[in-house]
Amino acid sequence: MPWRLPLPRRCHQRLAFALAVPAFAFAHVASAHAQSSPTTTPFQPSVTDPRNVNRFSAPLIKTRETIAREGAPTIASGAGETGFDSTGSIAKKKKNKPKPGDPRPAPPPPPKPPGPPQAAGGHTLAQQIPARQPYSEAYKPPNALPRRQLVPIGDPFEPIGIRAGTFLLKPSIDVTRGYDTNPERTSTGQPSGYTVVEPALKVRSQWSAHEAGADIRGTYSWFDKQSSLDRPMLDAKAFTRFDVSRDTIFNVEGRYFLSTDYPGSPNVPADVAKLPIFHTYGTTLGLTQRFNHFEIAAKAIVDRTEYQDSDLTDGTTSSNHDRDFNQYGGSLRGSYEVFPGVKPFVEIAADTRKHDLQFDRNGFERDSNALTPKVGTSFEISKKLTGEASVGYLMRKYKDPNLEELRGMVFDASLIYAATGLTTVTLTGSSKADEIVVAGVSGVLRRDVGLQVDHAFRRWLIGTLKIGYGLDDYIGSIRADNRSSLGAAITYKLSREFSLKGEYRYDQLRSNVEGVDYSANVFLVGLKLQR
Repeated sequence: MPWRLPLPRRCHQRLAFALAVPAFAFAHVASAHAQSSPTTTPFQPSVTDPRNVNRFSAPLIKTRETIAREGAPTIASGAGETGFDSTGSIAKKKKNKPKPGDPRPAPPPPPKPPGPPQAAGGHTLAQQIPARQPYSEAYKPPNALPRRQLVPIGDPFEPIGIRAGTFLLKPSIDVTRGYDTNPERTSTGQPSGYTVVEPALKVRSQWSAHEAGADIRGTYSWFDKQSSLDRPMLDAKAFTRFDVSRDTIFNVEGRYFLSTDYPGSPNVPADVAKLPIFHTYGTTLGLTQRFNHFEIAAKAIVDRTEYQDSDLTDGTTSSNHDRDFNQYGGSLRGSYEVFPGVKPFVEIAADTRKHDLQFDRNGFERDSNALTPKVGTSFEISKKLTGEASVGYLMRKYKDPNLEELRGMVFDASLIYAATGLTTVTLTGSSKADEIVVAGVSGVLRRDVGLQVDHAFRRWLIGTLKIGYGLDDYIGSIRADNRSSLGAAITYKLSREFSLKGEYRYDQLRSNVEGVDYSANVFLVGLKLQR
């Protein structure tokens, strides 16, 4: 029999009803809460107020889309002009005043002029193609200051020259003391010391149009032991350029060259007491006409060469009058500028040589005619590479049928390459046909090439390396000489006016004829004064 409280029956009914009502209410509330928040537990506190259910239904923080649609909230925050904005507002803040030294903002662009009528698609052709900007502007920051133009750095030791009216004169003089182990350039030569004095003068006009100038250089060498090797040299050239128009230029050049036969020359007798002196003088007239990128240049050349008599060791003299001759020539060149700085050309040159005497000392007629076609190009590429180079073929025919025609490949070059701001490479090349008085030999075809590298260890300390090679081909004979030279020099610039120079050079000749080979070592120390 179950146990019951000792209460009347009516009291049991009232107690059961009182307990059932709260249980039913609790179950109803828990069921409604579970439907609205399935992740909550029956004992988790709720943030929903049953008296105001929709009070917290809107999100607390608005998104950017909501702000753009409804506007920024008006709730004030404690943030200042800078720092974090707790309201999430993206409203523009007050800009700070620019500080001294800050770059100024770029000015607004000028108004665009009215463009052409639009096409059916709504865009003109100019709008469809982007505007072309310079390379320097394409990658320029928006507020970058304009760059200052760099001034090229000049040589602080370059002579400033002397002003004489509208001309600039640059005089200089070199005094060099040297020692040569074989000044005679023979297989049995004896060493000797010597002194060289070399004055020079460079003149240039300072006109806005036209140009005139002159280059004069002379040397005289005294040998301590072999006075017969004393020799003068003078190389003078003057030119004038007339700018008739923008496309027409007229040139006039006059030149004078004085020297002696070189030691060891086959033209010099063995019993000569002093090297014979000769001088060459002449003029050139030139006309250049431009037709846009095409250019035509014509030249007319006249030269005269005269030799003095040779003094012999026995006190007598030997005439060199048979070596005197006149040379008349001309050239025509056509060039085309394929792109800025490179101008290929085709040239044809012709000349004739007329001697004062019909026959030389050995009974040969030395008059001749020559034709030389050439192809080449000139360079002027951003001041890095400047100069000219050409290659051609020389054909010289002599009047005497017993003399073989002189033929061979020729080349000429004068190129300067600025490898860096401190290093310069110079390449030179030349070819020419020299006269000779050896019996049965038509002439000597000489080809020379040289390479020079100058490097500035400091602006006042310049190192130089020289390499040279030459080939002498004696037409009509089996003789062929190979000449080579290797040298190094150092120049110390004390100021714009004074500089010291030391040089070493090794010269040698190797021939297929016996008794001609030689080698020589040359040491030089000099002082240069320039203005």
